[in-house]
Amino acid sequence: MVSRTSKFRGSRTHGRGKKAGRGAGLRGGRGNAGLHKHKWISIVKYNPDYFGHHGFKRPQSVVTGKVTLNLSDVEQALPMLSKDGFAVEKDGKWTVDLTKMGVDKLLGSGQVTKPLSVKVVEASAKAEQKLKKAGGVLIKE
Repeated sequence: MVSRTSKFRGSRTHGRGKKAGRGAGLRGGRGNAGLHKHKWISIVKYNPDYFGHHGFKRPQSVVTGKVTLNLSDVEQALPMLSKDGFAVEKDGKWTVDLTKMGVDKLLGSGQVTKPLSVKVVEASAKAEQKLKKAGGVLIKE
């Protein structure tokens, strides 16, 4: 009588069908099984950054985001700012308190046509220059 093994010589699956046994036997395990062993070449070839740590996350105590505002935005929003109590007009001159509004830095994008007196913690050099050119004053707190 022929042994079972020799009976299946030349047969790819030995009568077990495509699954070749149980579970994920034909595929070398389920999911990520064998990524450090028999599936290593595929990891190296197709996904080399899969293992290990990459980069770092800065501590939130160090990360600070400044609230900024452009000069042109300040001038456009003057009526709204005066309604909210952040800007006051006196003799054709506007006084704007950006620190009270919660703005950390004034940036110099856009044009300024009115003389503004702006209170702010920090301002860019261009913003300072444009304010002075328009006849305004920058008050740093």
